[in-house]
Amino acid sequence: MNYIGSKLRLSSWIIEIITKEYQKIIPSKSLSETIFAELFAGTGIISRKLKPYTKQIITNDLEAYSYVLLKNYIGNTKEIPSERIISFMEELNNLSIKNQGNTKQNNFVYQNYCEGSGSKRLYFSDDNGKKIDAIRQKIECWKINKFVSQSEYYFLLASLLESADKVANTASVYGAFLKQLKKSAQKNLVLSPAHFSATQNQENQIFREDANTLIKKIKGDILYLDPPYNARQYGANYHLLNTIALYDNFEPKGKTGLREYERSKYCQKKEVETVFEELIKNADFKLIFLSYNNEGLMSLETIKKIMSKYGAYSLQKTEYQRFKADKDQNREHKANATMEYLHILRK
Repeated sequence: MNYIGSKLRLSSWIIEIITKEYQKIIPSKSLSETIFAELFAGTGIISRKLKPYTKQIITNDLEAYSYVLLKNYIGNTKEIPSERIISFMEELNNLSIKNQGNTKQNNFVYQNYCEGSGSKRLYFSDDNGKKIDAIRQKIECWKINKFVSQSEYYFLLASLLESADKVANTASVYGAFLKQLKKSAQKNLVLSPAHFSATQNQENQIFREDANTLIKKIKGDILYLDPPYNARQYGANYHLLNTIALYDNFEPKGKTGLREYERSKYCQKKEVETVFEELIKNADFKLIFLSYNNEGLMSLETIKKIMSKYGAYSLQKTEYQRFKADKDQNREHKANATMEYLHILRK
């Protein structure tokens, strides 16, 4: 999944530093005995990488689509039998869309986000919009009738979100749609399984709360923070994934069909320093790591000043290529380098 701020390419670097720093301060305690928390988890890349090596993972994100992905990739710890997965995929991929899309109430994605419905929005091809509706409704029906377990439910929802994202007619984010269907959006949606790592003895916790509220309720060994860097609101840029995850009834707003979303204080210049210090102050963790780049609302000096109040501070940095829009469009893409900082606090 293309994702703003994704740490996939940086994950090996980040995990190497986390591991070394932890072994440095607590050499007698192995990583397998630790509680690791990630409070702005997004797609949960760092937690997913560390999941097999820790005692417990705590993840959190306010966005509904992130919560679904985290419930699957982090919350699910026991394997789903392969015959069940094959059966799910076969039935959902073969759902008929012949009569799908005729009513607004039951076919929300097609009616509001596909051009053929008259909505004038082109986020998906007509057939893919109808297919998303059909699959989403079937998954919910299975849940209501207890045909699927909770773990299977989130596995299927995560599979739908990722599969729908592959055929979305956007430049990677959902702040706007493209005027013509790009090549990948012309392909038929095929539901692919969102396989997760099985860790039989883990009891991980997944939250969908404000990070500054949640921090007062949890404690552990390692805290990893990757908050928004700038004014870009994730609730707006990924609103349609939230809509598929929630599948609720509302009146989409404006040309892009936005839904109401919570505006993060971490995206507001006047608020970010206050909420960040509050978070650090209330964190009951031995080690805190903050990912932040050189284009963020808070300066390097500001972050150092705040974190240094609460323990021993240090810094690591690396250069990497920033997130870019979808290459499927005929646009010029320059390899713009960004400096990523990993701020470290030993409390």
